[in-house]
Amino acid sequence: MKKFKFISAVVLMSFLSFSCQDEINNENGQNPNTNSANSQTASNLERTSMYDGSFDDFLDGMSCSSILLPVTATVNGTQVTVVSQSDYQQVINILAQYTNDADTVVLQFPLTVRLSNYTEVVVTNQAQYNALIDACEEAEATAQDAISCIDIDFPITILTYSLNFDQTGSVVIESEQQLYNYMNNFGSDELFAINYPIGITFSNGTSATVNSDVVLQSSINECISEEDAMDDAEESADLLEDILVDGLFRVNSFVNSGVDTANNYAEFTINFANDLTVVADNTVNATVQDVQGTYAVASQLEVYLSLNFTGSATFSLLNHTWEVTSFNSTSISLQSTTNAAITLVLTQI
Repeated sequence: MKKFKFISAVVLMSFLSFSCQDEINNENGQNPNTNSANSQTASNLERTSMYDGSFDDFLDGMSCSSILLPVTATVNGTQVTVVSQSDYQQVINILAQYTNDADTVVLQFPLTVRLSNYTEVVVTNQAQYNALIDACEEAEATAQDAISCIDIDFPITILTYSLNFDQTGSVVIESEQQLYNYMNNFGSDELFAINYPIGITFSNGTSATVNSDVVLQSSINECISEEDAMDDAEESADLLEDILVDGLFRVNSFVNSGVDTANNYAEFTINFANDLTVVADNTVNATVQDVQGTYAVASQLEVYLSLNFTGSATFSLLNHTWEVTSFNSTSISLQSTTNAAITLVLTQI
C-alpha cells in the first residue's frame, strides 16, 4: 500500500472507506458483486438449507419430501401403521427380510408431506403423489434439489450490498429454514456476501471451517462426489446380492499369509439364500453335516460381504467382514477388512 506523507481529511475518509470495503472483500474471499440472487453461492445456500426429506426414502421413495406421521402403508403385503419414527424399523425389517425380492410400499391416502421448501401439502391420491415424484426427479436431474451431504453450522451472518457495492446492512441467520426463506426471497436489486469464516459439517460427521465462496463450492463438490460414490456402491451391493442368491459357489482360493488352503473346501458348494442364510453342502460325502451360516451385504464407499458360519472350525475361518475388491457373474474376489493378507475368491459353478 502506498505511503502518503500528507493526507487531507477528505482523502483520509475516502481511504478509510476503501480500506473497510477491501477488508470485507478479503474476508469473504471474493468481491460481493458475484453474489446476486442468481449466483452460484446463492444456489449453494438455498440448496444446503432446503428441507431434507431423504431420511424416509425407504417409505416414500423420494428425497424431496417426507411423510408427516402417522401414516399407514402396505409393505410387501403387510399393513403397517407408522405413528412415530421409532416405527420406521418395522418397515425396514420387512423390506430387509429378503435380498432379491421386489419390494413394494403402497401408501394409504390421504396423507400429508413436507416439501423441500418447508410447506406442507395434503395428497389425496396416487396420481398427485406421482406428480410429486416426477417433480423431485426433475429437480435432481437439474441440480435443484437439496444438498444433503453438508450442513452449515449456525448462526451465520450475511452482509447485504446495493448494486453500487455499498454495504446496506447485515442479518444473522439462525437456522436452515430461515436461511432458505431468506435466499428464496432475496431481491434481484441487491447483492450479498457471507461473513466468513463459517463452520460446516459433512454427513460423515467430519467438520471444517470455510473462509470463502470458493472453498464452500469445493466442499460441496467434494461431498456430492462422495455421495455419488456411495450411491454407486449401493447399486453394486444390490447387484452382488442378486449374483449371490442366483448362483452356487465354490471356494476357488483362500489365502492367509501366502498359504492357499482352498483344498479344505473342495468338496463343498456354498449356497446363498435370499433370507440372508448361507449353507455349505458337502457334495462328495453325504454323511457330512451341512454347515449353516448367515451373510450380509453392505456398502459405504466400497461393498462389503460379511460371513458368519457356525459349527465348523474350517468354515469359521471364513468368518470375516470382507471388502469386495472385484466381482462379476462368475467370480467374487474378497479381502479381509482386518488383515489384508487374507483373501478369498468364490467362483460360481
